[in-house]
Parts: sequence; structure tokens; C-alpha cells
Amino acid sequence: MKVKICGITRIEDALYCEKYGADAIGYIFFKGSKRYISPGNAGEISSRLSPFILKIGVFVNEPAEEINRVAKIAGLSAVQLSGDETPELTEGINLPVIKGFRVKDDFNFAILNNYKNCGFLLDSFNEKEYGGTGKTFNWENIPAGMREKIILAGGISAENIDLIINEIKPAAVDISSSVETAPGIKDENKIKTFMKMINSYRINL
Repeated sequence: MKVKICGITRIEDALYCEKYGADAIGYIFFKGSKRYISPGNAGEISSRLSPFILKIGVFVNEPAEEINRVAKIAGLSAVQLSGDETPELTEGINLPVIKGFRVKDDFNFAILNNYKNCGFLLDSFNEKEYGGTGKTFNWENIPAGMREKIILAGGISAENIDLIINEIKPAAVDISSSVETAPGIKDENKIKTFMKMINSYRINL
């Protein structure tokens, strides 16, 4: 199972992620987020990281041209769309795309079939925020045949990762607030503890 640590705003936090074995980091380019980072600052961080850690940019309802422009400046490996983007928009993006969905109890999982050549991230629904809420949704609602293909987000922490690994079994998890001391400020010990649990699981496979 892969791990993405999102909401990176500082080089030291990105280096912690790399040091302890995260597979990807995430930059938030939505200006309404408490974890917003400018494309230029993200690019400076990317330039100091190994090419083997993915740099994923999170966008909300931006045109493809702007996404491609920011992606180049920030040195991105892939793009995550966390707004109300249409399937047509994904076709104009130059990098691999992860389409994020905010899930509530009546969410129609069949909508994922409308998006081609995308990865999928499932997060908790919140009317005011596009991710990073620290809240879970009912993971049992995810169709069994879909679980191993998705990135799971929303309220994931060291306290529930065993359940996720053993029962939900997603392709990857996306964490942010559970390894922070404040929005956009990561905690080295929390990252270390979380990744130690993940790495122990990988060793025992």
C-alpha cells in the first residue's frame, strides 16, 4: 500500500516524508486552503527531493491550461483534481491525473466510470472544504471490487491504519492533518510513527 502525505508547505517536512519512506507528497494549489503553497515555492521543494518520490499537485476547479502551467513550475509528477471537474477536463492535462471525490452516504460510486485513464481518491464530504478535514466517511460503502484500486483519504491516522490495511485494503492512503501540529506544519515524530507502521506491514507481506 502506497502513502501520500499531503499539504506540504515546508522543505523540512518534505524531507521528513522522503526520509521515512512516503511514496508521494502533495502540494495544495487551491487558494482557499489553509495549506496553500505557491507554485514557485513548491518548485523549490521539488528540486531538492529525490526523483523517486512523487510530487502531486492538488487543484480545485481550475482550467487545464492553468493546471499545466503550474505543474511545470512546481515540478509535478501528477495532478489531483479535487473539485467538480468534468471528464473532458482531464483530457487536456499533460500529466497523470487522480480524480478526487468527496463521499457522503448517498454517493453514487458509478460516477467513477465516467472518468477514463484516471486514478481515484475518495475523501469525506464537507460543504465548506475540499479535503483536509480530518474526518472519515463510511468506508464500508466502497464497493468491494473498487477498494484495491482507490486512494483512501479522510481521517486516516496511526490509530486506524491497521483496520484500513486489513479490512479496506486500498491501493494507497492520503494523510495530512493527522501528522500535523498546525495546518501545513508537519510533525516529524508523527510522520515517523505512521510510516513505521506502514513499513512494518510492507516487511511482513
